Amino acid sequence: MYRGVKRALDFITALLALIVLSPLLAITALAVKLDSKGPAIFKQQRLGLHGKTFWIYKFRSMCQGAEHTGTGVYSGADDMRVTRVGKLLRATSIDELPQLVNILKGDMSMVGPRPERQVIADQYAEEIPEFVLRTKVKAGLTGYAQVYGKYNTTFYDKLLMDLMYISKPSILEDL
Repeated sequence: MYRGVKRALDFITALLALIVLSPLLAITALAVKLDSKGPAIFKQQRLGLHGKTFWIYKFRSMCQGAEHTGTGVYSGADDMRVTRVGKLLRATSIDELPQLVNILKGDMSMVGPRPERQVIADQYAEEIPEFVLRTKVKAGLTGYAQVYGKYNTTFYDKLLMDLMYISKPSILEDL
């Protein structure tokens, strides 16, 4: 019953958010296009439920082709690949809003562990085998680690927060 209710809430919430936020989404897409060459939306394969890959959508915050010019991991505030608009999008997390489409499609949930790229997940799992347990649930737009851990929490503590969430599924916690 939990999964059905969670899916219904995810769908309704994502649909309403897309409708309400449509002016912001349109303005953001235009700002990305005017700031730099390339598409407004960036897509990348990420790991989802049971390790199945899906295409995650984000507003593009880096110059086009940036994934081929660096490590593939955001390296901090001085990363020259991040555009002017991209800095604002990342600071406000507006770059994540296209993932509402991923939620409508059923690839993601509103709440769950953030999805990783396969190569990053493999590196983490090599250090901490329990990392693969994060794919026991759908990846989320937000999760315990984002709400409670923020940016000053260790990787291991974020993993523990994700595992705590997975171990006790609850609609009340999701809300």
